[in-house]
Amino acid sequence: MPSPCYITTPIYYVNDRPHIGHCYTTLLADVAARFERLRRGEPPQGPAPGVFMLTGTDEHADKVVTTGAAHGCTPLEWSDRNAAEFQRAFAFMNFSQDDFIRTTQERHKSKVLEYVAELQRRGDVYLGDYSGWYDESQDEYLTETVAKESPHGPFTSPVTGRPLVRRSEKNYFFRLSAYEGRLRAHIEGHPGFILPEARRNEVLGRLRQGLQDVPISRAITDDPASQWGIRMPSDPGHRIYVWIDALFNYLSAIDSSARGAFWPPRVHVMAKDILWFHAVIWPCMLMALGRDLPGCVYAHSYWVREGKKMSKSLGNFVTLEVLQAYAARYSLDALRWYLLTQGPLGATDADFSHAKFVDVYNADLANGIGNSASRVANMIDKYFGGVLPECNPAGAKARFDARHADLAGRVLGALDRFDLAACAQAGISLVSRVDEVISEERPFTLAKDMPANGARVAEILCFAAESLRIASVLLAPALTSRMEQVWRSWGCAPGRGQTLEVLCAFGGPAGLRPGARLAKGEALFMRADPAEAPPA
Repeated sequence: MPSPCYITTPIYYVNDRPHIGHCYTTLLADVAARFERLRRGEPPQGPAPGVFMLTGTDEHADKVVTTGAAHGCTPLEWSDRNAAEFQRAFAFMNFSQDDFIRTTQERHKSKVLEYVAELQRRGDVYLGDYSGWYDESQDEYLTETVAKESPHGPFTSPVTGRPLVRRSEKNYFFRLSAYEGRLRAHIEGHPGFILPEARRNEVLGRLRQGLQDVPISRAITDDPASQWGIRMPSDPGHRIYVWIDALFNYLSAIDSSARGAFWPPRVHVMAKDILWFHAVIWPCMLMALGRDLPGCVYAHSYWVREGKKMSKSLGNFVTLEVLQAYAARYSLDALRWYLLTQGPLGATDADFSHAKFVDVYNADLANGIGNSASRVANMIDKYFGGVLPECNPAGAKARFDARHADLAGRVLGALDRFDLAACAQAGISLVSRVDEVISEERPFTLAKDMPANGARVAEILCFAAESLRIASVLLAPALTSRMEQVWRSWGCAPGRGQTLEVLCAFGGPAGLRPGARLAKGEALFMRADPAEAPPA
């Protein structure tokens, strides 16, 4: 049995509503969790004893106070409002998280106090003076080198381009510098610890500049924003820095007897802008606490829209409303598929383009799995009364395809590399092979001379139906609704205890059997008009 698998997203700031970036990151974690459940023979929609997916909201930032006040809300009221928005968005996207943690919850705050107190007892946290460049837009201090070398110009935010602020204050510090050697050795000894590789190289490059101790607290002042957060243990004059508070969510959510076996995480999924916190500061804090490090920190790139960087000033953000409009027109499954297969999973940004969306939708879904499943079911209905005919599965597989060889192993290998698009495309590859076989063998022509060609037509359609059954399993983590529609129509829903290896075995225990009734069912995806304007 595979070891327990713990998958996390970052916890998202509640100073604003969710958009494509939040939904994309969480989609990656959701698809990975669904594949992991299939690996173990559990329903992909969850829950499953060996898989745990966590997401949530980060609520102690200064902006929560100021933005909430601008809307006539207390910080907690503003947090409640936007945390609910994230939960509604994730329900709309049909994400299957096992828990949704909020940093204002007592279960989190009490654990953070324990962790920081332990760091103090171990001598890894001390009181000192700090002066540095502060990025107000990201609530983050930057080193002198990073501040000078910002891509937007010296002493501007590397993320937003806004001017940095010089600040001096007394803080509690974490002895980050003490763990520089151990961290570098771990990264160099574990090539998969930071992915994609470009991100790993980026972190190693910054590590060559050396690590300085980092402030983990902020002094309490008369400013209401400074009073929002978790107070330092034994020093109520300081609150714990939001980024330190937030990172501990991965531990606080599962640090119990019931969930403790899930530590360490298999993968932390996030966007590239928060890589440093997760790949450097977080693992060093875990080392200081004597905890095992996560298996992988995966930092994807950004979305752009129609070739342009998204920004509030341009008004071109892909908002939740835009995503809902695409789902309403093309289906939620189509939206999930486009985000998963065309998104910025690697080291380069990806374009949310309407024309590309329609092209991918038609090629993979309407003309792909949708047309193929309908075509095969229709021929079985027409030539065999809707019942799968007798045939030799091994012979059909050997005659028509070698793509099934070690299919589950190849998919699970891609999953272990967090190559989720490859996992999903393995299903589309099977669909393409079915279409090729039908075009080459022409069962619709052979069927004109029945029953003389009956055995040959049966072999072709049995190969096609069984291949599509396997494809539906591999597509299900992304296409959560329409593949269940296929399973209902064909009576082939994965059974509990049927692992991915079993489900992907052509003609195996989970395979379609002669005599099975394959209903035609409704069309899975209707072809889209490329000339149609984007949904409003």
